[in-house]
Amino acid sequence: MIGALDLKVAAARAAGAASRRAGRGGTSLPGKLLMRLEPHAIGRLAARLEHGSAVISATNGKTTTAAMVAAILERGGTRLVHNRAGANMAGGVTSALLQATRRDGRLAGDTGLFEVDEFWLGSVVEELEPRALLLANLFRDQLDRYGELDTIAHRWAQVCARTRAALVLNADDPTVADLGRARGGDAPDPTVSFFGVEDDAIALAEMQHAADAKHCRRCGAPYRYEAVYLGHLGRYVCDNCGARRPEPQVAASDVVLEGVRAARFTLRTPAGERTIALPLPGLYNVYNALGAAALTLALGAPLDDVAAGLQSVSPAFGRAETVALGGRELSILLVKNPAGANEVLRTLALEPGEHDLLAILNDNVADGRDVSWVWDADFEVLAGRVRHVVCSGTRAAEMAVRLKYAGVDEARIAVASGLDDGLDRALADGDGRLFALPTYTAMLGLRDVLVARGVAGSSFA
Repeated sequence: MIGALDLKVAAARAAGAASRRAGRGGTSLPGKLLMRLEPHAIGRLAARLEHGSAVISATNGKTTTAAMVAAILERGGTRLVHNRAGANMAGGVTSALLQATRRDGRLAGDTGLFEVDEFWLGSVVEELEPRALLLANLFRDQLDRYGELDTIAHRWAQVCARTRAALVLNADDPTVADLGRARGGDAPDPTVSFFGVEDDAIALAEMQHAADAKHCRRCGAPYRYEAVYLGHLGRYVCDNCGARRPEPQVAASDVVLEGVRAARFTLRTPAGERTIALPLPGLYNVYNALGAAALTLALGAPLDDVAAGLQSVSPAFGRAETVALGGRELSILLVKNPAGANEVLRTLALEPGEHDLLAILNDNVADGRDVSWVWDADFEVLAGRVRHVVCSGTRAAEMAVRLKYAGVDEARIAVASGLDDGLDRALADGDGRLFALPTYTAMLGLRDVLVARGVAGSSFA
């Protein structure tokens, strides 16, 4: 017999299909409708997952980390229910569960894998009751929506204190690592594990001025960093109260960054070591890989599956994906806050020669209305290496001004607010690889343009 919940699922699914036929998308719409019909839809549907679920949250890297986790778990035969399209608020999570629900009410999967927006984490975790929760990083992002880091950190601490899930935390992020204390103070807890980088050869010479978490969450004194790897991520100690970076059970050493193409490192785990050839660039993706490895090991994946999955993962759209367009290669590198932008710029700086850029700056709601963050991103590191840059998006002029002050010659900067026009102008000026640096909604807009031009599929899971 079909139950009341399944009738509501059918109604929400029909509404989503109608929305897609009308050309209005529908990634989150069915989920939002189902939540109105059944406020506890997430919990009731997730209860049908035979092996429970895992949740990932972070300011940067959620989608890529989730793709890595999926590549690992699916090697072992796990059938995932996963919000692959990146819709990570409650409506998107509900839609993923809804889409996986068969007509008989059973789910077409045995394990849930959900990336969840930082602000929505508490309510979604309360419904899902996941087996494991990966918290990968907290960077300043969309201050007009999220507030300061301490606002999100406080919310996350409440989540960690309430959930029974195994916690997987980034040891190198002092704000995230300190959340482990929510499980009973400073005493070791077997349900909490840490991951981090242990390779001083790739440490920065000094902390970037845009770094966020500089003061101890326990006593407020400034941290002393023994090594800084990325933003405020590194090896730190508070000389006032003795708080320090916890020892990671899963770590990366011997890190080699190969520009925009790839990265290599030695993965160290309690189950042994493996050399990883990661087909994604940048230290930020090494961190994503460490988080994915730590989470899947906590879920029981064998180390060989972890290594093979990391080495086979494909980039999600806009996260170092490259497409062929107009006789050129177009590489798309998402930039949405100072920390993320700085790592993209650091990665680009490893590439030889001068670069052609398409910088797309939007100030839509999903980007954050305040675009002053571009003045905290260190465009100066690439200024002398820019052959030509087209600035596009709703705040194209602001982007052009920022690049001028970074030291890019005005003669090398063009402004074309319209995305189609900006892309065409960027493609026409040069014959080598073109690097697009879009903010979040700009990335989605660029995806639509590429789909319309027939050079990419309509799904970028």
